[in-house]
Amino acid sequence: MNSLRGKVVYLTGATRGIGRAAALRLARDGARLALCGRDERALAEVADQAGAVAASPVFRRAFDLASEPAILDFYRSAREALGPPDVLINNAGFNPRKAPLSDVATEEFDAIVAVNLRAPFILAREALRDMRERRRGHIVNVLSTTCHFASEGMGAYSAAKSGLNGLNGVLLKEARPFGIRVSAVYPGGTNTKFRANERADYLKPESVAEAIHAVLTLPEELVVHALTFRPMVETNF
Repeated sequence: MNSLRGKVVYLTGATRGIGRAAALRLARDGARLALCGRDERALAEVADQAGAVAASPVFRRAFDLASEPAILDFYRSAREALGPPDVLINNAGFNPRKAPLSDVATEEFDAIVAVNLRAPFILAREALRDMRERRRGHIVNVLSTTCHFASEGMGAYSAAKSGLNGLNGVLLKEARPFGIRVSAVYPGGTNTKFRANERADYLKPESVAEAIHAVLTLPEELVVHALTFRPMVETNF
């Protein structure tokens, strides 16, 4: 297994759930982290914990991923503070509620697409430009098993994640000639604050973080194109 020690990792959605667990896991491996999220207090807390574990400062920026200027400011500021990313993890997800498509307002649909699809596109575009110059790097897009089946009440979220799934496939092919790895991760049900009710029979965020870490630390000649994993309670595909 390779180590992430000293590698610069940009991670979105780091304040809770999978993102928080991933930040702490990557910090334990010595990664230099640039973290973002919407909650300033939660972001400061995880950045402090990650920094203490990694024994290195953590760059952080609280903002809304629906804003392109804020995304670009985060990227450029992190680049100035830490250098260009060796790894970009598009982890942030946003789905304010379950609702049939007939009840979803256009502005609500736009907000979901902005965070789940447009923001990863912007960050991947910027990272690809830097990685292409150095002919190395790894982009990991955290998707969802909603990409594999239709889930009622999750239409806008499923559409956005499925759009990212398509984008990921193209990115994988366009990045390959430059030695850049692109991986998609598809977690099944995960017990996070993303859902309204506690689900102890779902995946732990820490388990998903371990899977992401594994994708990043496998031998360099081995590229994980897509990794799907689910809790035992889930069997539909």
